[in-house]
Amino acid sequence: MKIMLVVGSLGGGGAERVAATLVNAWAERGDDVTLVSTFSGRGDCFYEISSRVRIVYLADLVRSTATGALNAWRRFIALRRLIRTTRADVVVSFLAHVNIAVIAASRGTGVPVIACEHTNPIAAPRGRFQRFMARCLYPRADVLTVLTAGIVDPLCKEIPALRNVVVLPNPVDADVLRFWKMPGAPGSRKRVLAAGRLHPIKQFDVLIDAFATLAHEFPDWDLYIWGEGPTRDALARQIGALKLDGRVFLPGMTRELWAEMANADIYALTSHFEGLPMAMMEAMAIGLPCVAFDCPSGPRELTRDGRDGVLVDRRDVGGLVAALRELFSSEYLRGELGRKAAASVRERFSTAVILARWDRLYARVGAIRGRYESGSRHHLP
Repeated sequence: MKIMLVVGSLGGGGAERVAATLVNAWAERGDDVTLVSTFSGRGDCFYEISSRVRIVYLADLVRSTATGALNAWRRFIALRRLIRTTRADVVVSFLAHVNIAVIAASRGTGVPVIACEHTNPIAAPRGRFQRFMARCLYPRADVLTVLTAGIVDPLCKEIPALRNVVVLPNPVDADVLRFWKMPGAPGSRKRVLAAGRLHPIKQFDVLIDAFATLAHEFPDWDLYIWGEGPTRDALARQIGALKLDGRVFLPGMTRELWAEMANADIYALTSHFEGLPMAMMEAMAIGLPCVAFDCPSGPRELTRDGRDGVLVDRRDVGGLVAALRELFSSEYLRGELGRKAAASVRERFSTAVILARWDRLYARVGAIRGRYESGSRHHLP
């Protein structure tokens, strides 16, 4: 099968990691795969991509000194030309701004489009222009995928004309499944790990405050928050003000977060909202017990309503402290939750399982196109 996947960049984000996982898996099984970046230039690829994948950078195709609307228009024309000349069986796009561009650029080419929406419109409202464009163009995609069932209704309320909405979660990278939680040496320091863009929506300041409450009671525990972003300086100041230097660390970015997870003891997520948190999914797959705010959306789906992890009301900081205290205090509980989490995630989200769902979706794209005139909305398995 000939597949084109279009992303905004090839940087170090969660969507980019999923894109790398998918194109590598498709290429390794023999599909003809083209990965297109609408923004990054050559050499900006953060994750390893198989040599069997053709990578195209629109920035290199355009090679324009123009900025703003003119540059965006030239990239749009380059994208449309690429869709025409590549003659893919299907174009897959990731994230709202890319979805809008790909749906528009593919009009009249005869190439089906599967647009992948990774956010909850209630938790992450769109700007006025993007909302208008999504309402105009999203219904023209052959299929629109969302990461969790909890996103379907809010998205369909925002865009009533939507049809063919499919719940299709992200896969866990096969490389992650090579790792397991490593038992700590007797007397060694223990780690809480968190990861994500250092941004207000991740609420790492809340996690630091919760850890500070427990730091004196549990002097053998440390907190590591992996990632980069605009709140780094504020978080560093908070750590200093709480006198937690040497206990709370901001080590930056890493290409193999799962290797760090294997040496941690708990994964914590305190986000205001999520799509389907990849770092939490990977932590669970490795066997880390997880404590997470019950935010929209993702943690509840990953933990199967709290059976495979600890869910805390996202406004209940005291509940977060209590959950961490319980996990800090019980190695047995940490082990039990970690084992349940690993079994559940590996069964539901392995690359093989998710690729099979993609294949069923590809097989139905032609049939879905034939139903457009019926005006009905289809929720496919």
